[in-house]
Amino acid sequence: MAETANPKYVWLDGKLTPWADATIHMTQAGTAGVSSVFEGIRAYWNADKKKLYVFRLDAHLDRLAQSIRLMRMGQAVSTAQIKQGIVELVRANECADDTYVRPLAFIESAFFGSAPGDTARVVVNTQSWPSRLKSGKVNHACVTSWTRISDNVMPPRVKASANYLNSRLASEEARRNGYDTALFLQPTGKVAEGPGACLMLVRDGNLITPSATSGILESITRATLIELCQNVLGLKVIEREVDRTELYVAQEVFLCGTGAEITPIVSVDRLPVGAGEMGPLTKRIESLYHDLVRGIDARCPEWRTEV
Repeated sequence: MAETANPKYVWLDGKLTPWADATIHMTQAGTAGVSSVFEGIRAYWNADKKKLYVFRLDAHLDRLAQSIRLMRMGQAVSTAQIKQGIVELVRANECADDTYVRPLAFIESAFFGSAPGDTARVVVNTQSWPSRLKSGKVNHACVTSWTRISDNVMPPRVKASANYLNSRLASEEARRNGYDTALFLQPTGKVAEGPGACLMLVRDGNLITPSATSGILESITRATLIELCQNVLGLKVIEREVDRTELYVAQEVFLCGTGAEITPIVSVDRLPVGAGEMGPLTKRIESLYHDLVRGIDARCPEWRTEV
């Protein structure tokens, strides 16, 4: 993510707060990170309409509440308050380009083992982050030697900051070895996901994706694409276990997520995927997704919160 200027405000514990005043003590920063859960939310600018649309805001905030609950933290500000706070924050920061919105909940404590029921602090930040949809960007991937975390270790369905150490290790290994990104296997040897993004592949015209119990985050982008592919594009979508070698024989592979959006994978372990370029079905899915998130395609208005 590119460096950007700091925003004027963040939203902290129920109110707009000047960016420089939103602080915790340095001695608590590391331990707060261990407890923290968060969401990554994109807002897309429609240049023709001069409007900003926050995409799937309700779904993201429902997942944030679920993560707070599963981490056994108290929630002093309601989901409705956080939603209204995000709208106020985006307006106050005068966001008029593609924007990343990050609500984060954490326990402010000097100790790693905070007591169950401790009330979480909630902060929301914004920053400019241009979309890469329709940019032509592709990735070359490897299967990482690091195994994906599992539900009895560090539950992947909790969007917890600590879970991303697993992703960082895999990403660092991939880039050190000349790849753009990594793909995880589960402890069983089946395919899970990428670092911070879910995986989809095309075989014989069908869209296949590892199931929600395959060590993946229950991705909102993944769920969005499944619905769009079934109901708009008329594709058959199959959720099931995926073998490693299926990555090598698939016609198309791509990662999907709020940050990744739709990122084509054109090789895995230096074997080309299909023709070694973005595939035709991936292009159709990307085009549909691009138009929906920006409000160019008027369908699914409930997914867009206009600011």
